[in-house]
Amino acid sequence: MKKPKNEIPLVDTAEQYLSLEKEINKEIVNVLASGQYIMGPKVEEFERAIAAYCEVKYAIGVANGTDALLLTLEALGIGAGDEVITTPFTFFATTEVISRLNAIPVFVDIDPDTYNIDTSKIEAAITPKTKAIIPVHLFGQPANMDEIVDIAEQRSLYVIEDACQAIGSLYKGRKVGSMGIAGCFSFFPTKNLGGFGDGGMIVTNDADLTSKVKRLRIHGSSQKYYHTHIGYNSRLDPIQAAALHVKLPHLDSYNQMRRKKAAIYNDSFKNLPLKLPTEQECSDSVYHLYIIQTPLREQLMTYLQEHGIQTGIYYPVPLHLQEVYQHLGYKKGDLPESEKASTCTLALPLYPELTKDNQSYIISIVRQFFKSISKK
Repeated sequence: MKKPKNEIPLVDTAEQYLSLEKEINKEIVNVLASGQYIMGPKVEEFERAIAAYCEVKYAIGVANGTDALLLTLEALGIGAGDEVITTPFTFFATTEVISRLNAIPVFVDIDPDTYNIDTSKIEAAITPKTKAIIPVHLFGQPANMDEIVDIAEQRSLYVIEDACQAIGSLYKGRKVGSMGIAGCFSFFPTKNLGGFGDGGMIVTNDADLTSKVKRLRIHGSSQKYYHTHIGYNSRLDPIQAAALHVKLPHLDSYNQMRRKKAAIYNDSFKNLPLKLPTEQECSDSVYHLYIIQTPLREQLMTYLQEHGIQTGIYYPVPLHLQEVYQHLGYKKGDLPESEKASTCTLALPLYPELTKDNQSYIISIVRQFFKSISKK
């Protein structure tokens, strides 16, 4: 297979824009011409569209996915000394927001097949201080929500879905984000529904939570210059809302393309000494990332880079072993599946615009690497 002229990126954000350039530019120019640069009708339109897409009553646009989690937790009254159960194998923002509110993250190890929180270990982590569970739908794969919600309902705990990597994925036919008290999304440019900067969204069926979050995102105010809470400046930009609204009708087809390309990888790699993504029968993953696992990660990553193929490591240090969480008392060996995943997982290029030729080239180089290893 002939090497491409240019390096193959892990994610290509420009190609998707170019395919919708005229429509996106038109909507952005309309915002600029309107003079409405903070909140306004474009944000409201996009909020309604996301609520309908996620099959919930309400959607609240915020500045980013991190704020979506933060404002949700604060609106639910999570604060100093409260414990929130979550996974250590995720992006730092998931627990950063817990700590920002002086609450305490409690880590539960992952299922080695899905990389999501191991539901069989949640109950043992619950204490009288536990107030919530944050499952992360990692890499676009839905967590086992029925078991999580059942545990939460039995203990009167909140479930906040960190769906920042999983918009559009389905669990037993239900959209992620619609099964807990709230779901939180990110529109970071590399996400499945990516903007042109930061952006985030909270979805919920709870009217009281919606009202509180709407106040918190605008300095704790529902009437200008009158403040009932200490809030934040966390509003979704109308330019981002307008551009994302153009992309939203294409999201399902984008996700389907990701699924098809993931299936091609799976079929091509099935005879190699690799751990491939596992998709639960009850779920439809949207493959935000295509993750393989091998103890030869560093060698494979170097080999791919030498052949013009970008890769990524998600995540090199599990959160319970991060320096900032030393005070929690976790040590190496406490959460072995998360620790193993951090040393062995590698993301290969996967995005809707990945061409057939480029994917075939990636496959050939991966196979070539393992062939060269077997000869040594």
